[in-house]
Amino acid sequence: MMTVSGAAFRTLIRAVNVAGGALERAGLPIARFDPDSLLREARARTGLEDFGGDEFRDPLRRLLEGYDTEAGLSVIGRLAARRDTLSLLVNRLRLVEDRKRHPAIAAETIRRPLFIVGLPRTGSTLLHQLLAQDPGSRVPQAWEVMFPSPPPDRASYETDPRIDRAAAQLRWLDRMAPEFKAIHPLGARLALECIAIMSYSFLSSRFHTTYHVPSYQEWLEGQDLRPAYALHRRFLQHLQWRAPGERWILKAPSHLYGLDALFETYPDAIVVQTHREPLVVLPSVASLTAVLQRVFTDRIDLGEIGLEVTRRWANGLERAMDLRRSGRVPGDRFLDVRYHDLIADPMAVVRDIYTRFDLPLTDEAERRMQGHLAANPQGKNGVHRYALDTFALDSAELTHRFQAYREHFGLPVA
Repeated sequence: MMTVSGAAFRTLIRAVNVAGGALERAGLPIARFDPDSLLREARARTGLEDFGGDEFRDPLRRLLEGYDTEAGLSVIGRLAARRDTLSLLVNRLRLVEDRKRHPAIAAETIRRPLFIVGLPRTGSTLLHQLLAQDPGSRVPQAWEVMFPSPPPDRASYETDPRIDRAAAQLRWLDRMAPEFKAIHPLGARLALECIAIMSYSFLSSRFHTTYHVPSYQEWLEGQDLRPAYALHRRFLQHLQWRAPGERWILKAPSHLYGLDALFETYPDAIVVQTHREPLVVLPSVASLTAVLQRVFTDRIDLGEIGLEVTRRWANGLERAMDLRRSGRVPGDRFLDVRYHDLIADPMAVVRDIYTRFDLPLTDEAERRMQGHLAANPQGKNGVHRYALDTFALDSAELTHRFQAYREHFGLPVA
């Protein structure tokens, strides 16, 4: 089979965008974002009718409006966003049908899930992957989140053909944004963030990270997130029905916005919150956002990305601190982990987590975690470089803005 180099592939993508742009200017749009037509197409592809309620329709409509009016999508971007939306709708139909055919899914109990939360770029991915090495851990792997129906089965979990389908799809992103893997690891068998699961509710920060839809993101931050967490719980029930584990290990920085809804949905949840100096975190997050959005648009405003990232995560931290100060959730349900401690001695942090939450840390789990660390040294996929001034971020202003966060958690100034 003939292969195409990464540079040639990206040249081809640019040519498609140019040709498609000419068609759009001639009044022939490449991809439409009409919600009714997308719903009809999803039904036609599956032969199914029931989306499991209507609460997703308003979020879907708002997201599609953002794609059309403010995302500045290229032709490839429009095609990708429409395909992404259609895939979510098709899978949503199938998830509802699976639950009807197998009522036992609804009887599954999610016991004491462990959530990793905190600002992005604070070591949460490292910690998620590390805890996933424990044979007793259950994490949502990328392939089963991307292709959840039918429910995964433990007997074929390692050989399911959907693994190769997911890997092929992820290779597209690697070819379109080869620098991304130096920022965040991707793989069909790697643990995926909860924002991917919550995308099926169309209440998820994944959309604005990938596509520039700031009005949707601002609207999202004012919403009741209980429907998203209710779907999250149904999704975990679905995944564990025939492929159970002892405990779920879950992760997403965006849980900072929804801790009230999280604990309402999972009353026995335990939480590890990771911490790192915001002056280091924010340009890193902005860089990740820019790398992703460049795949789908030619109109990138780095200063706007920097301002939006700062606003969003300052808001998220304030909400999380408010909940923790309020006493609405007992303090012993949280453990705080500093990035530098995690990098200096990952296994010491792991032992602290297991001790704090009275979890059994077996010799086999430790052996696997040590092996994972040896096989995945920091910088394995390249070095991620970023700077405050690239995104028009001012260190003095950020130092002041995040002072309450530093004081609350005892963080030194960078």
